[in-house]
Amino acid sequence: VQLVESGGGLVQPGGSLRLSCAASGIIFSGYNMAWYRQAPGKQRELVAAITSGGSTNYADSVKGRFIISRDNAKNTVYLRMGSLKPEDTAVYYCNANIPTSPGYWGQGTQVTVSP
Repeated sequence: VQLVESGGGLVQPGGSLRLSCAASGIIFSGYNMAWYRQAPGKQRELVAAITSGGSTNYADSVKGRFIISRDNAKNTVYLRMGSLKPEDTAVYYCNANIPTSPGYWGQGTQVTVSP
């Protein structure tokens, strides 16, 4: 199983980024997908999730600014991030999970929001 994130980088406050996570080795359409982030010195936290059926939920801190989506034909989940703030700076991780599995993680992609 591989989850490969891409799209991170340095962006100014107020800017936008789109993260992608390409999955292989799993039946992607059957998995719930999520994005987590971990800032230095902090615990990893859930940012956004999308079920296999397409239902979404978001952390309060990103509601109205981030959008999670998936393309089952491309085995890819996306996180569109807008109105970025310095406090969004973190390593962002992709997660694939189903109730009967411990879940899988990507290697992470760094997002830095700074003037």
